[in-house]
Amino acid sequence: MFDPALAVYFLNPFWHKSSGEARAIVDPGRLTKVGVAADATSAEINLVLDHVNAAQKGWQRTDARSRAKILHQLANAIEQADLTYCAELMVREMGKPYPEAIGELANCAPVFRYYAEMARDDAGKVAGATQAGSFQYARYEPVGVSVHIMPFNFPILLMCWTVAASLACGNGCIIKPALATTLSTLEFMKVFAPLPANLVACLPGDVSVAQALIESAQTHAIAFTGSVAAGRAIGAAAGRLMKPCVIEAGGSDPMIIAASAPLNVAAAGATMAAFHLSGQVCTSAERFYVVDDIHDAFIEAFARETRRLRIGHGLDKSEIGPLVSEAARAKVIRLVEDAREKGAVAVTGGRIPSEHATGWYYEPTILTGVSHDMAIMREECFGPVASICRVKDFDEAIALANDSPFGLGASVFTTSLDEAMEAAERLQSSMVWINNPMIDNDALPFGGWKASGLGRELGRQGMEAFRRAKMVIMDHKPAVQDWWYPYPDDWFHEIGGRKHF
Repeated sequence: MFDPALAVYFLNPFWHKSSGEARAIVDPGRLTKVGVAADATSAEINLVLDHVNAAQKGWQRTDARSRAKILHQLANAIEQADLTYCAELMVREMGKPYPEAIGELANCAPVFRYYAEMARDDAGKVAGATQAGSFQYARYEPVGVSVHIMPFNFPILLMCWTVAASLACGNGCIIKPALATTLSTLEFMKVFAPLPANLVACLPGDVSVAQALIESAQTHAIAFTGSVAAGRAIGAAAGRLMKPCVIEAGGSDPMIIAASAPLNVAAAGATMAAFHLSGQVCTSAERFYVVDDIHDAFIEAFARETRRLRIGHGLDKSEIGPLVSEAARAKVIRLVEDAREKGAVAVTGGRIPSEHATGWYYEPTILTGVSHDMAIMREECFGPVASICRVKDFDEAIALANDSPFGLGASVFTTSLDEAMEAAERLQSSMVWINNPMIDNDALPFGGWKASGLGRELGRQGMEAFRRAKMVIMDHKPAVQDWWYPYPDDWFHEIGGRKHF
């Protein structure tokens, strides 16, 4: 049984005492100790790499139907497990409201079921032959062992997205959890018991553990979710090592409020999109472009919805919990104060709540009078701040929404079919939501354009980083081909008195 008071790593199906130096995990809402974690040592990393690679060889030989059956058993284990303690640990580690932690865990089983069946359905391609009597096809094979470097905001669900795809392809998996959510990740590991022994592991630690796993010759693919800077570093390392990778590097998502938008729906949707998980969602709406005709009315409705939100610890009745760390809150404060100094006005929030002086809380904030050259419109804020830019029309909103180094998601509220179709075609982001922000689908690709990422999670594309294609040409009746050496004399011709091929 997992004990958060002990520093451990996981090698399916057991937790093992780590010999690394223990560090305290602190509740960001109460600043109290939740448990301890330790960086996996070099010896522990090497031991795990040996065991997972050995287990993967047997898993690779498992037929697709049997592999699917085991992944369905894993999904059953998730659905049948008591994950309330895992959810509580997640709340206490990173501040997520408890209903959102439970909701995250409830969405994990379906992705294993999806990829269990996808791997059975999509095993390769038979092509039309280029020669009579030849059987020509492509088949997929696993890459080997994949490394999954996880973020703190959705530590379990995002892990399951890529681990499910990798396992379905026949790989072994090693998870490097975020420092802030090590304990909840370790607790969740118990659900992997239906898998073959040693096929999945969890190695806690800082960037040095991630680097060791990436650089190892015993790992063969990388999945990462996190900052743009870290994503670029990992992408560069993967390129140097010729390892496939999928990188989701965050964003600064725009939301357009068109003149035809129903204000009550748009205000409620904006409140969720801006302040869900205190704005610590990669697809949070951060940059708002509101058409002049309805700007003031929307701000009034948006502010009214925002003032209904309750601030507090995630185990209390609240929608807005603390930010994950002091550094995270300091970045939010820096960006808000910079915007204020340049003329922006805080309609709501813009301060640390006086009743929550302990912990890393910040009030949900709506800034108006924001210009596009402010830092808060150029950087990822990753906090509970909605920055509102007034625009003259829908075309200007589209142009400004695209004027960003990021390209993860974008949202639009409109009742105009023309505007909805224009937005879907013209917005420079890999995901577009019309009147219903932040939704995902196991069967559709999730990822980013521009600085927001490489590759895709979920959908058929979510398997590509974890499998290799092999072309096979098979002539079942061996025969000498007419194009083999030596060439017939009549294949040559004379030019200028000389024979040329």
